[in-house]
Amino acid sequence: MKWTRRRFNPNTLRVEQVPLTRREIARGVLLRTVGVLAIGATSVWLFDQVFQSPADRARDREIAFLEGQLDEMRGELVTMEHAMEDMAERDDAVYRTLLGAQPVPEHLRNPGIGGTDRNADVRGHIHSEEVADLKTRIASLQRAMVAQSKSLDEVTEMALEYEDRLEAIPAIQPIRAEDLNRMAGGWGWRFHPIYKVRKFHYGLDFSAPEGTEIFATGDGVVVKVKRLYNGYGRHVIIRHGFGYETLYAHMSKSIVRKGDRVKRGQVIGLVGSTGTSTSSHLHYEVHKNGEKVNPAHYFFNDLTPEEYEAMLAASELETQSLD
Repeated sequence: MKWTRRRFNPNTLRVEQVPLTRREIARGVLLRTVGVLAIGATSVWLFDQVFQSPADRARDREIAFLEGQLDEMRGELVTMEHAMEDMAERDDAVYRTLLGAQPVPEHLRNPGIGGTDRNADVRGHIHSEEVADLKTRIASLQRAMVAQSKSLDEVTEMALEYEDRLEAIPAIQPIRAEDLNRMAGGWGWRFHPIYKVRKFHYGLDFSAPEGTEIFATGDGVVVKVKRLYNGYGRHVIIRHGFGYETLYAHMSKSIVRKGDRVKRGQVIGLVGSTGTSTSSHLHYEVHKNGEKVNPAHYFFNDLTPEEYEAMLAASELETQSLD
């Protein structure tokens, strides 16, 4: 069969059958094939849109709903990740800095996720990559939350201990400033008024009238109440914890007993001149981890900077002690 087409001949004024060339035949076949395919695809699309089954439409609605939920979850996850980062930053930069603690190591704060493929169950499904990414980030966030929770527990425990430590440190004068006659004897080498030799004076002497109230300088437990006829005379020792103890000597009267719990600022006795003493005063010592230390370095809670400087200067004068 020959492929022909009709053509008008102007010379003979007749319509004639003319054989087609191979190029014209190929172009014609191609155009018809494309046309058929286009019509077929359009028909399928129209059929799908117009004649889509209820099940298909329900599926499409569910997919659209799930995609919206996926976007919402992604946004909420970003918010939670930023909140966790902010909490971790405040934990290390503020809380632990104030408490003198080391930051949480990075490998503990952000532990890795190893082992088998935890997202194998979503592979091959619609939006599988997005879902796998969300699952991985959620797992990382869960581990970070566990690490942060442990860190906050540690910070809380440290804060409570820190509060107890602050209350225990002997941080006030044992006698009110207005009740003092003078700072009679400071820390260091002093001339002893009775033995008439230079001795190291391991405390501070507060000259005050007999009967002046003496205050516990920090929270603690009374571990010793004793009267001697020489040395410290009637004296009290309070154990504050964290390595601190304080001694209050030459009392005329003690009003606490061994085992009593006392608070900072509580009256524990009255000034006197018992034991090896030349006049009414309080001899006060601070012990840290069994060593006697200069009490002048601990009066920072109830003195202004000017009062503290004046007290420190007076305590460093090499005068005669009262015991």
